[in-house]
Amino acid sequence: MKDKNTNEILGLGRRKRASARVRIKPGSGKFIVNGKEVKDYLCRDVLVQAAKEPFAATGNVDRYDVRARCIGGGLSGQAFALRLGVARALVAEDENLRSTLRSVGLLTRDAREVERKKYGQPGARKRFQFSKR
Repeated sequence: MKDKNTNEILGLGRRKRASARVRIKPGSGKFIVNGKEVKDYLCRDVLVQAAKEPFAATGNVDRYDVRARCIGGGLSGQAFALRLGVARALVAEDENLRSTLRSVGLLTRDAREVERKKYGQPGARKRFQFSKR
């Protein structure tokens, strides 16, 4: 999907409780998340590498500028939400990249969510200690 005002390509990514709205446009490789550089925002190199993985898989490193807004969840969930959002935006830009990103597994939404806590129990699966007497 393309934004008519800014001429940016939009992509939405979600993971756990995190959501990332990603906008890409041809540029020099700037990656801004919530107004900060991606290295400053995500802090850990593993998470930065995960967020930039779609560019590495398609050979588009430093060809697009990224502007993203992340809400919810923690840093890990936000990093993988960014990864999905960037991958979807790249596919919206160039449909030929779909097979490459699909084969690496970057277009699949990880649907795992936290299981809710049940009443009468300390957690989702954990039970209180059983006492026979």
